[in-house]
Amino acid sequence: MGYAFFRAAGALLGLAAIIAQMARSVQNALASSTDYGSHLPTVIANFLSFFTIQSNVLAVVTLAIGAVWAWTKGRDEDTEPRWFAILLACTTTYMLVTGVVYNTLLRNVELPQGVTVPWSNEVLHVVIPLVLLVDLFFAPKRRALPWRAVWIIVAYPIVWVLYTLVRANLIIAPATGNAWWYPYPFLDPNGPGGFGSVVVYVIAIAVGIIVFGFFVIWAGRWRHERVKAEFATM
Repeated sequence: MGYAFFRAAGALLGLAAIIAQMARSVQNALASSTDYGSHLPTVIANFLSFFTIQSNVLAVVTLAIGAVWAWTKGRDEDTEPRWFAILLACTTTYMLVTGVVYNTLLRNVELPQGVTVPWSNEVLHVVIPLVLLVDLFFAPKRRALPWRAVWIIVAYPIVWVLYTLVRANLIIAPATGNAWWYPYPFLDPNGPGGFGSVVVYVIAIAVGIIVFGFFVIWAGRWRHERVKAEFATM
């Protein structure tokens, strides 16, 4: 039961960080002197198109569901439901990938002053990934998933990449006025390396997602077996 409060606190912190960053993005749009920079529907859609934001929204929802389940039906259940185990595995994988990609590829990317909210940025890219990592190894009643569940985990990132690459050339970048908008520089074929570089990064991240997905499934299976072993010796 006490762990439900940890999940609830993580959900609230993540929600606050998302709202703070979204408010800053809207504020910057309202202060823009150009039509494309002040077009709120595009600014908001761009904000919600970041993998980081989508993953953190999913994390907020998942942690909130986990807390509510622990306070209600979880009282009488020995193991979390299968649907929630899959949701949690997906969320944990995406947040771990978010944390690793940001801290290895994006942390030193310079952005215009005032674009990000510093504390929110750290919460979304560091704190919430750590919350999900802690959850993976310490949350009670973990269910073991079959190894094939990894293909469910990788489905959403594939759809997100396709969505991003198709949408990019339909959007005028609010900050620069470019006739394209990519959420991350390593996905932009207009930069150094062109499409070849983009393909390399996409493949590398896809492999990373599969590796992290297997890691998350392994951790869940390991935790489940440990609980079974403990009960067997009682």
